[in-house]
Amino acid sequence: MTQKIRVGIIGASGYTGADAVRLLACHPKVEIAVLTANTHAGKSFADLFPQFSGLDLPPMVIAEDVDWSDIDAVFCGLPHGTAQDIIVKLPDHLRVIDMSADFRLRDPSVYAHWYGRTHAAEHLLDGAVYGLPEHYRSQIKNARLVACPGCYPTAALLLLLPLVSAGLILVDDLIIDAKSGVTGAGRSLKEQNLFAEVAEGIHPYGVAAHRHAPEIEQELSLRAGKSMLVSFTPHLVPMNRGELLSVYAKTAPGVSAADIHAALSNAYESEPFVRVAGDALPATRHVRGSNFCVLGVRGDRLPNRVILFSTLDNLVKGSSGQAVQNMNIMFGFEETLGLQQQPLFP
Repeated sequence: MTQKIRVGIIGASGYTGADAVRLLACHPKVEIAVLTANTHAGKSFADLFPQFSGLDLPPMVIAEDVDWSDIDAVFCGLPHGTAQDIIVKLPDHLRVIDMSADFRLRDPSVYAHWYGRTHAAEHLLDGAVYGLPEHYRSQIKNARLVACPGCYPTAALLLLLPLVSAGLILVDDLIIDAKSGVTGAGRSLKEQNLFAEVAEGIHPYGVAAHRHAPEIEQELSLRAGKSMLVSFTPHLVPMNRGELLSVYAKTAPGVSAADIHAALSNAYESEPFVRVAGDALPATRHVRGSNFCVLGVRGDRLPNRVILFSTLDNLVKGSSGQAVQNMNIMFGFEETLGLQQQPLFP
């Protein structure tokens, strides 16, 4: 495809919407034609985000007022629950990249259990493709609706799927210790995310009840060929963006940390956005502002155990960057277009 596609961003005023604008504004094959933000309708994007004042962007409008007839694709950056109510009304010609949780879980009963409401668009679930490019690229290419994984599942699954597939780790005892920056909770005003509540400390949340756990379990179970559970505990870290997972796993008999490192290196040898660390352990500063996910492996002092690491920027590879990567696949563009930014340091 040589001409530009016209895209819309629903929920452009949130963190993921704004990061999608940041990335797509530099994309050579994209024209940003629609920006919606119901509470800010009528404002310019620069009114809300002055850092984008030099860009030629459309004013923000109400989603229900948009004429989608000449739009090719839409990114949805709305919260779960809200997204499905909008997406179900979109015309069939639109290709949809959803960054919410509404189409990630394949079983509507599981969605209802974890998200507390009946799914309003069950008929779209069968056609929705889980948008983890490194593992579902061929399905993403022809999809009409792509459900981008959550940030924690992206980090966990990129790390664990190749190892579960190869039978290198035991799936009955996986412990995922996860830490994320504050933007992972979204931009809406919440008392627990105020500066004084978050700064100078770290705390667990969603203990044994975080909604990303069934998403991780869904994909690992498919790969393992049997139902499995993980122990998953997220923590909030006083930083804007970034995510780090430490995963504790038992190895299969005779498997070493070197074997696991080699398996990850082989699995992602040709992938542009997944790196396997050598001596330097993965750290959030290695990925900040980029679409990279960095993986690492260390042998534990305990026999037959390994400690695995995964880090990414929760707003880029964990959300908007992965969404752009999926769009590139869907429209036959070079997969790295608009995503060549190297990590920011310091």
